[in-house]
Amino acid sequence: MTLTASKLNGFLMFKLPSAYICGVRTKSLNPDSCVVTVRHRWINQNPFKSMFWAVQGMAAELSTGALVMLRIAESKKKISMLVLSNEASFTKKATGKITFTCQDGHLIQDAIDKTVATGDGQTFWMKAIGVNQDGVEVSTFKFQWTVRVKA
Repeated sequence: MTLTASKLNGFLMFKLPSAYICGVRTKSLNPDSCVVTVRHRWINQNPFKSMFWAVQGMAAELSTGALVMLRIAESKKKISMLVLSNEASFTKKATGKITFTCQDGHLIQDAIDKTVATGDGQTFWMKAIGVNQDGVEVSTFKFQWTVRVKA
């Protein structure tokens, strides 16, 4: 089965309903990049009438994690994935439609190849940048992923 943006959105509805209810949606996915959007609404706002940081984090993590899932599926190997660490910075109030883009798909293949060859877990960092409708950066998230061949 090929992983697509629409299949990821269905996955969200059943496996990550809080993200789905908050409006997180995958718009595009290819081996090198993923675009995920979320619109500021009443259900995902903080007391300051902007998007809650955790909702931004869900969208940002999906933009990186979807790329990891896609590369694992392409490898046809049983490989586990997990976020080991993350960092975030917020530069502007997140209101309106926020688009998170990760263009780090190229970083994953080397880690998958190494874990398949050695059986040892491999880690790598991926970055997702969130911009508002005007193209202004509102937040940047970095996720340290770990992959390992399943025993």
